[in-house]
Amino acid sequence: MKLTAITTVILATGALLFTSVTFADNKDLAVEEMEAYLDFVDYGGATIFSEQIPKDDWKKFFVIDARDKNQYAREHIPGAVNLEWRKVLAERQSIPKDKPVLIYCNTGTLSAQAGFALRVTGYENVRILQGGFTEWKAKGGFDAANKVSGTVTH
Repeated sequence: MKLTAITTVILATGALLFTSVTFADNKDLAVEEMEAYLDFVDYGGATIFSEQIPKDDWKKFFVIDARDKNQYAREHIPGAVNLEWRKVLAERQSIPKDKPVLIYCNTGTLSAQAGFALRVTGYENVRILQGGFTEWKAKGGFDAANKVSGTVTH
């Protein structure tokens, strides 16, 4: 059973004890943290377009596919780790703080929420792939930067 901040169930000597913890106890702190983040964050909330990432720079990122496991299994950005958007905080110990993190979903909406949560909790290295997997594919995947710059490859 996963414990929440709303109700903690404690089993002791065969009896159930219920301890209620109201969200209001931590609400002000959570709001303060989000306010501080919003005061600091740049316009765009750490989004990045696939064409802003040169092909050779992709390997520098820890890439998170924030979609569900079935979508990931069908197709994903090569090298991406599947970590569903709802689980990023619970699994944050697996996310490095010492290298850039790029998170994506299908269109960028869910990954933006996951990225926001990570950044509020202290991950300053998180970028959200604008347009998600859909735009990444449409713009040429790893070659998106070359297509925009007009660089000729042989």
